[in-house]
Amino acid sequence: MKAVGLTRYLPIDDPASLQDLELPDPGVPKGADLLVRIQAVSVNPVDTKQRAAREGEEIPARVLGYDASGTVEAVGPDVTAFAPGDEVFYAGDVTRPGSNAEWHWVDERLVGRKPTTLDFTEAAALPLTVLTAWELLFQRMPLHFDGRRHAGQTLLVIGGAGGVGSIAIQLARHAGFTVVATASRDASAEWCRRMGADHVIDHHQPLPEQLHALGLAQVDVALNLADTDRYWDVLGELLAPQGHVGLIVEPRGALRIGDPYKSKCIGIHWEFMFARARFRTPDMIEQHRILSRVASLVDAGALRSTAHTSLGTINAAHLREAHRLLEGGGVIGKLVLSGW
Repeated sequence: MKAVGLTRYLPIDDPASLQDLELPDPGVPKGADLLVRIQAVSVNPVDTKQRAAREGEEIPARVLGYDASGTVEAVGPDVTAFAPGDEVFYAGDVTRPGSNAEWHWVDERLVGRKPTTLDFTEAAALPLTVLTAWELLFQRMPLHFDGRRHAGQTLLVIGGAGGVGSIAIQLARHAGFTVVATASRDASAEWCRRMGADHVIDHHQPLPEQLHALGLAQVDVALNLADTDRYWDVLGELLAPQGHVGLIVEPRGALRIGDPYKSKCIGIHWEFMFARARFRTPDMIEQHRILSRVASLVDAGALRSTAHTSLGTINAAHLREAHRLLEGGGVIGKLVLSGW
């Protein structure tokens, strides 16, 4: 089967950093695995971090890729929720070979049926980021998706035009929040508004003054999706007492979690959507449930795909370009590739 992978961890400008491969066919799925014929993938920062230059060699070659949509071709003997022919989407498991291959094994508990109103490319943009945003907002934090129970509250998204930010804006709006997103360019600011942000401010400028100009002295929830260290002190200032901050980016140094976080009783919440698969937690099935709920919301018109830029077919050259763009920063929405 065709695949894209690596044998050494190299800078992305090295043509050998990602290579076109011919690998053995995967064989028959076992246990609760699905065998999926991959139709489309998207690329996330986790791909670039897994590929980043360092010592080490992979024999056989390592295949990355943690967002995919495709068609179930075969099922393991323990599968109960899917059958051959089902169209699916998922983010998968960072501890197993990834989806940058024509065929892919994945545990059914991590998989949802593809939204019927999206094509494979549009669907491939969603799984990793929607799982990250949903788990962070409605499972790590004590927030509520249904019933607009957060009407009158304000949520700040730092890095609103990125993949996670794009879907977090939509989920937060559905939950009733007034959403303030940050963006630094006209194009990224317009994208945030398209995703549903009520206000957009510039994260390169002081945040308190911009929020005050909107009539906001504080925010109830903040998602720092860009730079944990840089915004740590200002978020401690801006968050309301008993507010919440969500984090997905590893800090470069130690964080001071005392005052004002302590005196305000601010909840600090980490999210890593691969935790369930990595540690085989008893609730792995939650990712299937989330993706199934999201598919229904997309088909009802309540959520939209965050696919922004299609880079062509799935091959090493196009994936290297996707990694290069992500490492350079400033990507809007999701980068997607489809077909072989």
